[in-house]
Amino acid sequence: MADIPAWWRGLVRRIRGWWTVTRAPGRFLCDSCRFDYGDACRRPERPNATRCDDYRPR
Repeated sequence: MADIPAWWRGLVRRIRGWWTVTRAPGRFLCDSCRFDYGDACRRPERPNATRCDDYRPR
């Protein structure tokens, strides 16, 4: 499998960011994230993240 071009990864990242903002507007993502328990998430932004590459809705 060939490497994914950088522009494609950037496009996917922007689309994911847009989707995240529309999914949880005006609130913190951690409140509705699948990884919001115990030590599952070790990001420094937690629990007040407004952008997160690892965000997965419950």
